[in-house]
Amino acid sequence: MHICQSMVGRWYNQGSVGTLLLAMAGALQVNPTVVSIFDLSPSEKLQLVEDLWDDLAATPEAVPVYDWQKEELARRKANLIQNPASGLMWEDVKRRIRSRYGR
Repeated sequence: MHICQSMVGRWYNQGSVGTLLLAMAGALQVNPTVVSIFDLSPSEKLQLVEDLWDDLAATPEAVPVYDWQKEELARRKANLIQNPASGLMWEDVKRRIRSRYGR
């Protein structure tokens, strides 16, 4: 097993960003070619992002929502109420993206 996959696995099982950082520090001592998260393979980076996202989603109340974000959401909601036809159904959005990018 590649050392980076091991780091992500240990962090995910213990569920702590601090544990991830400690695992990375340990990996740097074991494998000096692993310098940072930017040295991870694309699949390892995606796994790390997924793990971080899951960790954030577990406690949404701890994720800050700034005033400018609330204002933007309120603006978009008001626009949708004023112009219901301006919105798109999720299926239409997915279809457009898939036709544009061939997936």
